[in-house]
This record gives sequence, structure tokens and C-alpha cells, in this order.
Amino acid sequence: MSTMDSSSIYGVSHRHFLTLFLLFLLPLHSHSAFSHNSSSSSQINSNSILVALLDSHYTELAELVEKALLLQKLEEAVGNHNITIFAPRNQALERDLDPEFKRFLLEPRNLRSLQTLLMSHILPTRIASHHWPSDDLRHRTLSDHRLHLASKPSGHRTVDSAEILRADDVLRPDGVIHGIERLIVPRSVQEDFNRRRNLAAISAVLPEGAPEVDPRTHRLKKPAPVPAGAPPVLPIYDAMAPGPSLAPAPAPGPGGPKHHFNGERQVKDFIHTLLHYGGYNEMADILVNLTSLATEMGRLVSEGYVLTVLAPNDEAMAKLTTDQLSEPGAPEQIMYYHIIPEYQTEESMYNTVRRFGKVSYDTLRLPHKVLAQESDGSVKFGHGDSSAYLFDPDIYTDGRISVQGIDGVLIPPEEEEERTRRTTPLVKVAAPKPRRGKLMEIACSMFGSFGQVCQ
Repeated sequence: MSTMDSSSIYGVSHRHFLTLFLLFLLPLHSHSAFSHNSSSSSQINSNSILVALLDSHYTELAELVEKALLLQKLEEAVGNHNITIFAPRNQALERDLDPEFKRFLLEPRNLRSLQTLLMSHILPTRIASHHWPSDDLRHRTLSDHRLHLASKPSGHRTVDSAEILRADDVLRPDGVIHGIERLIVPRSVQEDFNRRRNLAAISAVLPEGAPEVDPRTHRLKKPAPVPAGAPPVLPIYDAMAPGPSLAPAPAPGPGGPKHHFNGERQVKDFIHTLLHYGGYNEMADILVNLTSLATEMGRLVSEGYVLTVLAPNDEAMAKLTTDQLSEPGAPEQIMYYHIIPEYQTEESMYNTVRRFGKVSYDTLRLPHKVLAQESDGSVKFGHGDSSAYLFDPDIYTDGRISVQGIDGVLIPPEEEEERTRRTTPLVKVAAPKPRRGKLMEIACSMFGSFGQVCQ
């Protein structure tokens, strides 16, 4: 994921650029969204506490607010009432924060947790230092989380377990910012993080298995226990549904009644991540609406298998022709070629191609394999014109399903050659009839005079 370092646009920091944009946007917003309430609309201006936050020395918090897409919600809050922001110092977010927790917050699928975390630092009321409550009180935040405001006998003020370092650091007519020593993590966000990190949710613990498979039905003959953490006994191709025409069909495999994996929930989670990430709506539509692959993928994951999805973006999907999608089962076959029965991340694939040059990955479309190689500092998939680059790495990774965004639709080379051969017009050239030359005719006439006939 991207770090929280400030980026720049032609020498202007991204934070200052956003502040200038917000200054331009606020008057327009005040005339449209709050035209019915002139008293509240007048408070949203260049002297707003929100503008002051984006242009303050709390750069790490300001960038997190941008990444969490909270600007519009905070504009509405500032337009309705005063707010109090408890801003952690930059060091608390940049150095003191657990790197794994920081990576968790910045993943697109965890946007709601990041929004809850940030809104838990904002009160929908103004509490300056001279209005600090003398008694221990709990105040409701914008995320419905309650903050405990207290004063110690030494005179220090605290918010939950964080101490106020710079009271009334930024004062504006519509709000105040207090600097605090560290980040306040609500219990709900901590539970989400622990749930993601819990190894029991991603480890392969299968209750049943069997080394013997019926070759006719591809089902287990004599179930036998397998050690915890062992991979599925059946290959993934045997556990897949019989085909696009019969799907969705129960995927035979070492399932069991305990259902250690909730594949349907994980597939639903990664599809929601695709939609929220943006630019992959066509891929999600094919998986859910045009085919039953989402259901089949959920069953495979429930059986203990792992998958890596190479997801073409909307721009690449728009280049597919009607002929490529009109044949029966064509959408399924295209998607099968983009699913690798391994768990690969951007880092693992790049390290592999850097070390071995060209690598062929198995796909769910037998017997075709997808070629991967290093190119221009990234991973390039496919051959020739139907190649694609790894465009959006690690859109979704949960230990069972990995989704990597690519900028093209991959076509097997054999199918590409067949399509090229069908589209190339054939020009027939009429071969001239063989005829005897003039010299041969003269020779035959001479032999004929001697009583011999030329055949």
C-alpha cells in the first residue's frame, strides 16, 4: 500500500492543493447544500476549522482524512454545528503506530474501519480548554463512540488514555483542535483488526480428507482424517463444477460439517472491495450476474482451496468484442483463464519473475497456462498483443483469495492464433492448366512422321 508521505503535484504539496480546492468548493457548497439554512451556511468559509486542519501541522491526520473520503461528511458536520477535533501528533501516526495496524487501515476493504477510527476523534460540539468539564464525562463522537474526558489532579487533561499535549492548538469560529499524544483506537476497530489478523480464519484446517478418489465421480471413496493444516486431497480441477452449462454444481472435496472456511463470505467481501475500489465493475458484474463463478469460487474456498484472481479493469473489458462473448460459455472460459489456483501476491510474483525470468502459472482453464515475466519494473502476463501488466497490486488479500488488477484481458495464445486464422481472408489463386510447349508439339509431329505417336 502507499505510505502516508506527502506527495507533490508540480511542486505544490497534495495537502495544499486539496486545501485550495476546498476553499473554492466551500462557497459553492454553502449556496447549494445549505441554501435552506443561511445561519449554518455562513459558517463554512475559508476560516473553517476543516480548512485549518488540512493546512495545519497535523499532516498525517489530514492525509488520513483525505484517504478515508471524509471531507464531504465533515463539511456537513461543520455546517450544522461546531466540532472539537482531537488530533494525534505526527509521530504517533508515523512512527509509533504498529506497521501491521497501519497497513490494515490503508487497505481499501477496511475503509469503514478507518472512517470509524477518525470520526472517533471528533465531537459534534465545541469544547475549548476553558470549557473543559471538571467532572469525568463521556461525550459522543461522530462515530457514536464515546470519549472519556477527564482532568488529573496534576492539572493535565486526558481523552480516554491519551493526554492533551497542546490544548486549543487551533481555534476557529466553528471549532477547535486539541493536540493529543497518541491515536485513540475504538474497540470496534480493534476487533476488526484482530479478526483480520486471526490465523484461524486463514489457516487450512480441514476436518476430513481421503487419499482415494473414485475416478468416475471424482468423489472420495473412504474418508480418512488428515492432519491439521494439510492441503486438500483432491486437486482443484476435480473440485470444480462440471462445467459452465451445469454450474453451479456442488464442488466435491474435503468439506465436512464444521465448515472451517466461509468461502461465500470471503468472495462477497472481495467483490465488494472491487466495487468500492473503482474501475472493476465489469469484472464484478461477470462474476455475479453473467456467470455463477462467484458461487463456485465460494465453494472452492470453503473446501480449503486458495485462488489468485487476475482482474482486468473496466477499460480492458470494454475492448472485448461481441464475437468473443457471444459463444456459449465464453464469459466463463475467459474468467477461468484469469484465475490461478495458487495464493500469490504482487511481491511473491515479482520476486519469482525477477529470479526465474519467465514463469508459467496454471489456470482453472485446462490445459492453458498464463505466462508471467518481468517488464519495466512490473509483472507482465500473457503473450504478444493480448498481454497485460500488473496495474493495481493487492486489491484484496485475505490469505485465501488474492486479487491483482491488470490492464488487459488475457487470451490463450492458441485461441488467439485460431481467431487470427479465422479472421484472415483466404485468396484463391487459380492454377494454370499445364500445356505442352511449342517445342514439344514440333517434336511429336516429327516422331509422328516416323510412325511414332507422342502420348
